Amino acid sequence: MIKKLSVIIPAYNEGPTIHFILEKVKAVTLIENIEKEIIIVNDFSNDNTEAAILNYKENNPELNIVYCKHAFNQGKGAALHTGIQKATGDYLVIQDADLEYNPEEFNLLLKPVVDGVADVVFGSRFIGGKPHRILFFWHTIGNKFLTFISNLFTDLNLSDMETCYKLFNTKMVQSLHLQEKRFGFEPEVTAKISRIPLIRIYEVGISYYGRTFEEGKKIGWRDGFRAIYCILKYGFLKL
Repeated sequence: MIKKLSVIIPAYNEGPTIHFILEKVKAVTLIENIEKEIIIVNDFSNDNTEAAILNYKENNPELNIVYCKHAFNQGKGAALHTGIQKATGDYLVIQDADLEYNPEEFNLLLKPVVDGVADVVFGSRFIGGKPHRILFFWHTIGNKFLTFISNLFTDLNLSDMETCYKLFNTKMVQSLHLQEKRFGFEPEVTAKISRIPLIRIYEVGISYYGRTFEEGKKIGWRDGFRAIYCILKYGFLKL
């Protein structure tokens, strides 16, 4: 039985919009009366992200919000490491601070776990009938290519390894020695979680409301090359 879900939100320069995603997380009623723990990790933002988070926390005392901040900028992966280690829920889910993913779909991810068939659930942007914003042809090709070569080494048949929405059994993911501090987190955690004996990994279709670079999207082509390196490092060499 799942009593609590930890929602991990890495944040970097999301001051103008972070209250929107927090409102969406707040509004979600989880199935089976599962409680929410919201863990926000501020990766040394240089805008008003901290003030926005603290203001929101003060105005919503009924929410279980845990706020952490880094003393210097380390990257999304490092923020996720901090959030994972702070998590006290039975399961945890990753939620970006932007508005590309809809927290209403936490329940889609939770359903296979509540049904007793899954330990890990990936939310795929490439399957199902949910709405998807049409953007970035080459990003889509790149994501599918990275998923393909990741699958070669993990022997999984995922359709979207690079998705933000990953739901983990907290103790399982906390047992991993995660090293990647930036966007290499996705291939590393996928490779390492896949090697846990008898792990049960599922995938469900989710919606995707992508941002343009003008709207704040941060990942670029250099991160794609880093992802390939990480797939080889953690998939082929099994480091």
